Amino acid sequence: MKLVVANLFRLAALVLLLILLFRTQWLSFLLTPLTTNNAPAVYTQNSLASLAAGHLQLVVGSIACSAVLAVLGGIFVTRESGADFLPLSRAIANAGQTFPPVAVLALAVPATGFGAMPTLIALFLYGLLPIFENTVAGLKQVSPQVLDAADGMGMSATQRLLRVELPLALPLILEGLKVATVINIGTATIGSTVAAKGLGEVIIAGLISDNTAFILQGGLIVGLMAVLLYDAMGLVEAAITRRIGLRAA
Repeated sequence: MKLVVANLFRLAALVLLLILLFRTQWLSFLLTPLTTNNAPAVYTQNSLASLAAGHLQLVVGSIACSAVLAVLGGIFVTRESGADFLPLSRAIANAGQTFPPVAVLALAVPATGFGAMPTLIALFLYGLLPIFENTVAGLKQVSPQVLDAADGMGMSATQRLLRVELPLALPLILEGLKVATVINIGTATIGSTVAAKGLGEVIIAGLISDNTAFILQGGLIVGLMAVLLYDAMGLVEAAITRRIGLRAA
């Protein structure tokens, strides 16, 4: 029964997202009461589907870069040679999460210009912490007995990392990726303040014109994308962990 309800929720969320992206006019009767002074109820200045695609490109690009650096950093600080750098690495990852994205944009624009690059930098920094911390936690939770068994089988340090430690840490690493992705989907809306293509454009247009209908459209699309993508990544995580004989975190 729970599975049926979950699947119905996924289907309903997906249908609503597709309607918002491609047939928003179908919902105009619900959006019109949220407007004033005969303002348009449906955002038509740009294709919502195109804005959503640009939004996802920002998120995927930033998360890919964050994941590479955070996982490599997590591996490094959990090796004996890099253990002394754990506090420094953790401080850097924390700084990326706590430094306001708006401030990052303000600092990045003079160096990179307007557009996608300042937003990618802000999102890259914002995505480091959950992936880094989960990588460290996942690698540190591997049982010493398992590591001793791997050494006893004659595995080199690299073989032990690739064949034993990373597979066992994978559920937590994937969980960090999921969290970072959802955070960045919401945070990416600020990119529109520096001319990056994304759904923040719809929300900002609503704020400027005092049009609640626009704000609701942009907010709903971002929220539905975050929910559905998190759910999809969870299904992928479960499939991967089952395949290698582990349980998802």
